[in-house]
Amino acid sequence: MVITKFAIPDIIFGSGSLTHLGSCARRLGARRVFFVSDQGLAASGWVDRVLEILDDDHLDCIFYDNVNSNPRDYQVHEGAEIYVREKADVIIALGGGSPMDAAKGIGLIVGNGGRISDYEGANRVEKPLPPMIFIPSTAGSGSDISQFCIITDVERQVKMSIISRTMVPNISVIDPEILLTKSQGLIIASAIDALAHAVESYLSPLSSPFTEIQALRAIELFMANILPAAQNKDPHALHQLSIASTAAGMSFSNAGLGILHSLAHSLGGIYDVLHGMVHPILLPSVMRFNLPSCMDKMARIGSQILGRDEVTPQRTAVAGIDALEKLFQQLNVITSLREVLLDKAYLESICQTATQDACQLTNPRHASWEDLRDICEEAW
Repeated sequence: MVITKFAIPDIIFGSGSLTHLGSCARRLGARRVFFVSDQGLAASGWVDRVLEILDDDHLDCIFYDNVNSNPRDYQVHEGAEIYVREKADVIIALGGGSPMDAAKGIGLIVGNGGRISDYEGANRVEKPLPPMIFIPSTAGSGSDISQFCIITDVERQVKMSIISRTMVPNISVIDPEILLTKSQGLIIASAIDALAHAVESYLSPLSSPFTEIQALRAIELFMANILPAAQNKDPHALHQLSIASTAAGMSFSNAGLGILHSLAHSLGGIYDVLHGMVHPILLPSVMRFNLPSCMDKMARIGSQILGRDEVTPQRTAVAGIDALEKLFQQLNVITSLREVLLDKAYLESICQTATQDACQLTNPRHASWEDLRDICEEAW
């Protein structure tokens, strides 16, 4: 009998749920909060809203916003030093994946010491982290749910995957109203990130009945809601995309990802390519590569995308991939690798680095660096 586990945080979900932040923090023993976000969210007014809620609950707060997209190792260590110096006791993060991953890294160093690179890989964290509450500002990264933390090692030019049960925050506060203030481009990129999480985790050898049902539901919700969410910021569609992102996060956190994310991490570490831009470029080619090793599952994904079955599983799977490509074109996102990477000469180093990524281990089909290069060539 296969033994499996399924770990998720407490989830406070719904429009207006942000107002419960103060009581959530107090439940975790907060007196002096270390609040991580970024300058974009500060400019949008959401940082002030969080500070107002914490102040209403008489909670002291230290705000830290030195966080880039693809958060750097030195930012994690700077944040940890401030956390300790200011005697904070609970971490709150508001953002997409970057502020939340930076917050996880800060908590990791506060709880365990050393350098962030000491913990690269799976299950290397031994001591608990400070209590953490995350508030996702996009419907896509899943960092508010997952056991993954992705930090860039600047010297090595590598995005490190740190995977541990301790990376799961205590509480995720998911308020879909935040999405109403996001740009169309960010809504689309985040939603496709969630779709990629669902597809890769559904195909993972570590998937289980607990993760597969979440992954398929996430794909179904993405297909039903991406167009009204992107074109009109339809509140109901954005609400459903938040559910899709949460479901995909539950799936990939417990089943892992695959070579699409190996390549995305490599592109981000070496060339600082934004994570969300990579998925519509490479996802169809990665799905074609994996097709021979998991035909039935690919057909199930195709069925979710199409809303019907073709005459054979193979035709359903292929038609699903083709439909995704057409959808990405309809959404007017970048679909060619040459638009984010100017020279093919970089492909070998990108693919060699990707083979060292932890996500490589849970792809359904073994992929050499030459296989990854062929995938990139197809997407060029």
